[in-house]
Amino acid sequence: MHRGLKPLLAVAAAGLAAGCSSPSQPQVTFYSHGDSVAVDAAQYCDPTGDQCSPPNQEAVGELRMVDRDPLQISVPAEVANAPWQVVFLYQGLDGKQLDGRSPVFTPNSRHSYTLQLPPDGARIEHVEVQQFSAVLTQGADGGVDFGIGGSWVLDVKQ
Repeated sequence: MHRGLKPLLAVAAAGLAAGCSSPSQPQVTFYSHGDSVAVDAAQYCDPTGDQCSPPNQEAVGELRMVDRDPLQISVPAEVANAPWQVVFLYQGLDGKQLDGRSPVFTPNSRHSYTLQLPPDGARIEHVEVQQFSAVLTQGADGGVDFGIGGSWVLDVKQ
């Protein structure tokens, strides 16, 4: 896993490890250039954030991407029925590591997302689908932040 999202996963895991029993865990499917991989959750909680699975550091999918093909992401109803987004790391032509994120998708508004990289030749390295939970925390800016209730991770091979 890349350095940029490790702290994010660690925070999500620490914030979600309070539950005792594990809810059933949906898989997220990543697809590019004729290949796909179904990925188990690195962390998954019920919608209230009360019951969480233990963090699974081994639940990292790998997929080879060719040229500038897009990455298609498909999430099941268990993920799409809550707000979710895609967070990603990519490397620019200058070698600099950059990050980005999709909009937050509202519950039941969509079950898929196609990640397109900037046209400058950037290479995608790491992708994470994040499902938000009903757990609220005080944000640094005084607002409210939603906890991450589920996380599915993909490392990209070139």
